[in-house]
Amino acid sequence: MTSFFPARRNLAVAGALSALMLYVANPVQADDARTPEAGVISVSGEGVATAAPDMAVISLTVLREAETARKALDANNEAMANVLAAMKAEGIAERDLQTGAFSVQPRWFYPKNNNDENRKAEIVGYTVNNTLTVRIRDLNRLGAILDTSVSLGVNQGGNVVFTNDDQDTIRETARLDAVKKARAKAEAMTGALGVSLGRITQISENSYSAPPMPMARAEMAMMAGKAADSVPVASGENEYRVTVNVTWELDQ
Repeated sequence: MTSFFPARRNLAVAGALSALMLYVANPVQADDARTPEAGVISVSGEGVATAAPDMAVISLTVLREAETARKALDANNEAMANVLAAMKAEGIAERDLQTGAFSVQPRWFYPKNNNDENRKAEIVGYTVNNTLTVRIRDLNRLGAILDTSVSLGVNQGGNVVFTNDDQDTIRETARLDAVKKARAKAEAMTGALGVSLGRITQISENSYSAPPMPMARAEMAMMAGKAADSVPVASGENEYRVTVNVTWELDQ
């Protein structure tokens, strides 16, 4: 008599293997059906903080010309030495004085012949530039320092930039303001939809500072400068902005 049991057993094993292969090929289908992806909401908030400058950064350039590079350099060195001495006499610390640029360049002359054609260029002298970057922490002295520097031979530069020594603290104020605004915006939107905020999944920020904005007290600063017979300046105020982007999951 012929037995059919081995064939049935082989069929059962083959069926089990097929089912296992199907599960391995699609291992997350069942889980996806049970746990749908949570909804999210992404909002941004911008915070602003303003502060009066407490420091100014200026660039003072001494330019000298002479027939030779040596003579131009000697004249430049003498003038810049006087400027450095004056800055130190004004109470500027060594750490707030820095040479920003130095160059020696020839001055070229392009003569023409009788036919108005260019001839070979000639060097007719040399120019020496030396730029000093100065941080001034007492803004009341800024006008007088600018005036003194010109009197001592500074003939280029200026470029006054008003800033704050501790910018991190000011930006932190703007950052907290931005976070509060972002959360308030998200709560208003979810409240209208009848859902609530879940956990935060992502947060990022961008920050920048705006140029000084003149204030009413700037006019007083200019009047004080005129009374002291120095360069009139207006410091205004600095504006710092921080934008935060926050993403929450939604509890539905």
